[in-house]
Amino acid sequence: MSSPPPVRLVSAQYIRNKFNDGQFWQRAQNGQLATVLKRNGHPSPARAKLPLCTRSQLVVYLDGKKVVAMVHQYVLPDGTLGGSGRPDPKLLRLDQVTLQVRP
Repeated sequence: MSSPPPVRLVSAQYIRNKFNDGQFWQRAQNGQLATVLKRNGHPSPARAKLPLCTRSQLVVYLDGKKVVAMVHQYVLPDGTLGGSGRPDPKLLRLDQVTLQVRP
């Protein structure tokens, strides 16, 4: 049995750049990567300052059965993404390393 790839803690900006460079969101949108909704709830209204009925979601991106990314996103009542308008990656698997946002 192979061991999991080492985890490298990185800044939020670094993982966003790698996520964007790898076009993970675009690949998920065009069906090259599957997505699985892992969490779907209401954000804390006082902290998030988002419209009522906004959803806070945790989404896993899969390449076959292999998890390649995990993102957080706010889905507004009209179906668009809140915040920057893009998913916010929290975990990314590249080659032989797992990138994770530094706490």
